[in-house]
Amino acid sequence: MILPKVRDPRMITVARGGSLSPDHHRLLALWAADCAERVVPLFEEACPEDRRPRDAISAARAWAEDGMRMMDARAAGGHAMGAARPLTGAPRFAAYAAGQAACVGHVAEHDLGAAAYAIKAVAAAAPSESGARLAERNAQRALLPAEVRDLVLEDQARRDEICWFAFAD
Repeated sequence: MILPKVRDPRMITVARGGSLSPDHHRLLALWAADCAERVVPLFEEACPEDRRPRDAISAARAWAEDGMRMMDARAAGGHAMGAARPLTGAPRFAAYAAGQAACVGHVAEHDLGAAAYAIKAVAAAAPSESGARLAERNAQRALLPAEVRDLVLEDQARRDEICWFAFAD
């Protein structure tokens, strides 16, 4: 469960009564795709013939660039999450990260789902490396566009508990 019971209006698009601009919504989708792309090789090592997570990342980018309808991107996200279900560990979390990224066009708050699952993937891939989780979190934060950085960091603090404390220090 990565979505809050009470939605932050800053993460709801203007078209749906919130204050998130279309430009910022697109930046969140691109950042989520960047987060997922960092870990998709962990899935591809386990399932080299399955393109569903990679296609979901492409769908997130295509939606953000007005090259795909939101419903089609969201469907690609569902397919990536379907690829995750029979797996465990890092490959599963990597596929879920891709699926979440593709769903950002539908609900902007899926951006943290992509980021949190990517962090879980890295931590699962390197269980003996105590700093892997924080290193991935910090690398993701370095990719944040300046226009949405404060919004995402505040959202990470607000939703850290429901995102498995992936963003905590």
